[in-house]
Amino acid sequence: MSPKKRITMHDHAAEASLFKRRALFTFFSVFALLSVLVVNLYHLQVESYKDYATRSNDNRIRVVPIAPSRGLIYDRNGVLLAENLPFYSLDLVPEKISNMSETLDELGKLIEISEDERETFTEALKFHRRFKPLTLKNQLTEEQVAIFSVNQHLFPGITVEAGLKRNYPFGPQITHVLGYVGKINTRDRAQLERSDLWKNYAATKDIGKQGVEKFYESLLHGKPGHLEEEVNNRGRAIRTLRIVPPEPGQDIYLTLDLKLQQKAVELLNGLRGSIVAIDPRDGGVLAMVSSPSYDPNQFVQGINNKDYSALLNDKSRPLINRATQGQYAPASTIKPHLALLGLDEKAITEHTRVWDPGFWQIPGVERKYRDWKRWGHGWVNVYNAITESCDTFFYELAYKVGVDHIARFMEQFGFGQNTGIDIFEESAGNMPSKEWKRLKYNQAWYIGDTISVGIGQGYWTATPLQLANAVGIMANKGRRFPPHLLRSVKNNTTTVDSPINELPPIELKNARNWNIINEAMRQTAHKSRFTDAPYTAAMKTGTAQVIGVAENTKYDASKIAEHFRDNALVVAYAPFEDPKIVISVVMENAGWGGANAGPVARAILDEYMLRDTWKTTP
Repeated sequence: MSPKKRITMHDHAAEASLFKRRALFTFFSVFALLSVLVVNLYHLQVESYKDYATRSNDNRIRVVPIAPSRGLIYDRNGVLLAENLPFYSLDLVPEKISNMSETLDELGKLIEISEDERETFTEALKFHRRFKPLTLKNQLTEEQVAIFSVNQHLFPGITVEAGLKRNYPFGPQITHVLGYVGKINTRDRAQLERSDLWKNYAATKDIGKQGVEKFYESLLHGKPGHLEEEVNNRGRAIRTLRIVPPEPGQDIYLTLDLKLQQKAVELLNGLRGSIVAIDPRDGGVLAMVSSPSYDPNQFVQGINNKDYSALLNDKSRPLINRATQGQYAPASTIKPHLALLGLDEKAITEHTRVWDPGFWQIPGVERKYRDWKRWGHGWVNVYNAITESCDTFFYELAYKVGVDHIARFMEQFGFGQNTGIDIFEESAGNMPSKEWKRLKYNQAWYIGDTISVGIGQGYWTATPLQLANAVGIMANKGRRFPPHLLRSVKNNTTTVDSPINELPPIELKNARNWNIINEAMRQTAHKSRFTDAPYTAAMKTGTAQVIGVAENTKYDASKIAEHFRDNALVVAYAPFEDPKIVISVVMENAGWGGANAGPVARAILDEYMLRDTWKTTP
């Protein structure tokens, strides 16, 4: 028989006490949580009201940057050289297009899109932020704009945008001075970000790439403005709240004389070479031509691969600025400077005479260094050594003074260093010395090297700009004004002239030596190309070997490939009494300097000196 179950007796008092404790705990927990919620609501709705209200406004207010108009560029006489013209482009916002390939196909049925344009767009798309518009096609015609506008509802995320594009009305004539603007690439952006300037380009797609456009980018670009507009949840504009207008870029005036520039272009006529003209009174560049050239307008909206490859592969190298980057042996154009050194070092005097039998020899050495005149010039002094360009005279002079003296003296005239002109595309050329050759080639310097330097050959190279600058210092009798292109800047209604930078002058031991050399250059001019000129001028010609010729071999241009023939050079200035223009002319592979570059120099000086305007030019 199973035992009976016991009846459990409940302790009602204990259970009631436990219930009360649990109820109180639950109540206080709920109260605490409600208190936290109330405190948070108070913080959000009262204490942080302004902060969150501002954030809410940001969500419904869109800020659209407004691009500034780029400053204009004029020549010294107010002729417009770089302008801004209206254009239309087709822009796409990638994130708003579900099928890019299909969209481009459909779009191509309305507006012609070339394979090159499509390829360029597709490549740019890989590195582009999807929420920002990207240009597919530039320079839409009015007809294309009308066709797309009618069908725009079929292409969400694609719009026609109006803007201003840079235009260079004189095209290739001034390319290497002005440079051009082009699309901002990743390298440009990285540089702008490093300089903390990227925010100024929020609405801008272009930036200066070469020449004046690049050097004075900070003046020409301006500052962006912005538009604040209220938008709905779909991003559609409801109303405009505020407009902060952009600050346009400043207009700049160059020292360039367009008529003189065009005359120089005409004289070179597409031949390889350069003409540089400078006002020696302040260093202002009057003309700076590099030939052949190219049309900068090709780069403004983005040059296609075919055209760019053609420029890169052109054997005449039109992309190179020969005026500032072309490095040529200065040849006999520097003989006046070498003669000045000889006088200053007392290695020669005004009356020193040297016998020229048509060659010169280093004492104790059998090799003969030939004069250009095979039968020689006979007895020559410093005057006819310059007027007749006697090589023998300068062989001996170089031998006496040595290459290191030559290098130190010539560096004062700017050889072997940048002139400091206000464009970035410049080469320093080369002013050789014993130390330079040791560092460059780990070789000793030989006397024969010095002899070659004595006639502006060998390792010595200079740019046409350096030659013009050096002859300007000679014409100024030691006063030095670095070449520059900026004349003045126009800010709103005020025009501010660019300050003139003058370097310490070259001081000779005997200042009369300036007169001796300049007189020799005057005689050179008026015994040749300027015999009948209605003004006085000074000049020196040069013929630079491109390749060496064996000692007993006669130079015959007809038997040498065209690109190995001699370069023709001239430096000159006028008027002799009070120089207002100095020039250098370099014509590649043109042959004899006096015969080929001389007429060009005369025509340039005639263009400038026989007009009335130069007399009033400050």
